[in-house]
Amino acid sequence: MAIVDKQCAYKEKAPCTKKKSHFCLCSANMALEPIALLLTVLIAAPLTVLLLFLVAGNKKAARAASPTPPRRRDRLRLPLPPSPRGLPLVGHLHLLGALPHRALMSLARAHGPVLLLRLGRVPTVIVSSAAAAEEVMRARDLTFANRPASAMAERLLYGRDVAFAPYGEYWRQVRRVCVVHLLSARHVGSFRRVREQEAAALAARVARDSAGGAAVGLSDLLTEYANAVVSRAAFGDESARGLLDEFDSGRRQRKVLSDLQKLIGTTPLGELLPWLGWVDAVTGLEGKIRRTFEALDGLLEKVIDDHRRRPRNGEDGSHRDFVDVLLDVHEKDQEHGIQLESNEIKAIILDMFAAGTDTTTTVMEWAMAELVTHPRAMRRAQDEVRAAAAGSTGVNEDHVAQLDYLKAVLKETLRLHAPVPLLVPREPAADTEILGYHVPARTRVLVNAWAIGRDPATWERAEEFVPERFLGGGAAANVGFKGQHFELLPFGAGRRMCPGIAFAEGSAEMALASLLYHFDWEASRGQNREGTPSLDMTEMSGITVHIKSGLPLVSKPWSGSPLN
Repeated sequence: MAIVDKQCAYKEKAPCTKKKSHFCLCSANMALEPIALLLTVLIAAPLTVLLLFLVAGNKKAARAASPTPPRRRDRLRLPLPPSPRGLPLVGHLHLLGALPHRALMSLARAHGPVLLLRLGRVPTVIVSSAAAAEEVMRARDLTFANRPASAMAERLLYGRDVAFAPYGEYWRQVRRVCVVHLLSARHVGSFRRVREQEAAALAARVARDSAGGAAVGLSDLLTEYANAVVSRAAFGDESARGLLDEFDSGRRQRKVLSDLQKLIGTTPLGELLPWLGWVDAVTGLEGKIRRTFEALDGLLEKVIDDHRRRPRNGEDGSHRDFVDVLLDVHEKDQEHGIQLESNEIKAIILDMFAAGTDTTTTVMEWAMAELVTHPRAMRRAQDEVRAAAAGSTGVNEDHVAQLDYLKAVLKETLRLHAPVPLLVPREPAADTEILGYHVPARTRVLVNAWAIGRDPATWERAEEFVPERFLGGGAAANVGFKGQHFELLPFGAGRRMCPGIAFAEGSAEMALASLLYHFDWEASRGQNREGTPSLDMTEMSGITVHIKSGLPLVSKPWSGSPLN
């Protein structure tokens, strides 16, 4: 092709004088005589083969001169993870179904604990065993510490939040702010009064809504409780009350935060199948993203302005809300050179809401659902909390600290119903491996915590609700859910583990203890043919998995409760 261009350039200076019967490359449209065309093919074909041979030889010589490091050479010889048959263009998207965590567990049981899928244009490795998860989150934690880019996080969380931030200096500094200041044991403990007050308010709302024997939509009340706890911890009592007044008793606030949680769990079709990106606009997704962001930004701007205008109390840090702490970091530049800007403060607060509200609600929902469908476990949990709080007018956190069986119920709930079934994806920056399989750089890696919690290779009676396994003498008595044991990973592990475990755990335990102390519970549908409580346990998919029915339950005040 370079020869043709050179000859044609020459033609502009002096027209070709050769006769047409001769072989000529001067013509712009390459209109060759049949004989000339044949000659071209005969000459070009062997030259092309020779050229390719020489290039291949040069590459081989270059590789010999610069040998691949042994570890990389070994890795290149590793096989890719097994993969089911996919479809053109869409890959394996059609296999995910309405509940991806369940579909992926079935695929893992058919193909193995490390599975390669192509979700549209995105290569994705699914990890579904404790051993594989340990390699990702302990043995190769640094390699897998990065996050893939997320269009939703970029647009809704200012591209500056903690959960979806790429691994690097900004993430390290901001996570330190969260762990040391916002979510330290001391600071979480300082919100004890908030949790106790909101748990008492939850019980009062249940008593109000169940008057006359009506079924209670417990999911909505649990969401209201979790939102109130996070609002008061994040914004302080004064700002939280102001938002309740301004946002229609908190309903509009809960709606916009609910929209945020749903959108964060949504992958735009255009990310997976770029040629169908227009569908996101047609379905209204783009408009919903814009409206949700504008509403959230306005809410947070008002809260931050309120905090800047009033003095911040609690100089020892024990009674300050999250915005107080973040503004101190912003103004004092105390975190090793990091100075948080307004958008970064907003992003961190939204992380607290998205994780704190939805995760806590999901855990409480499933715990109550399992207890209602297992009356013996319900009775044991109620007897425990009522004995601990005997002689009191209600439950406090001193009582909760004594509730070993309730803590076992919470663990078993997290095992069966990981609040985020598919942990936030990771993405290695370099080629690596998992359990002897090659994982190319920039492959998305998803850990199926839901499947790991139900793995029959790890758990006896894996599909059954058995809280006793976590009590003294039980098979899992020493297993925890805070990242040390890879058979139970509801909050992840390693560098990217959720930093808000203590906050969610304290909120969930307090609410459950209050509900079990004050009320007797049963399913609104009564019993099925087998004589067990009938409750629709159908899941509703999202980044967290809720009960689709909204958990309609019948509550009756306990005879010893002051609410009776």
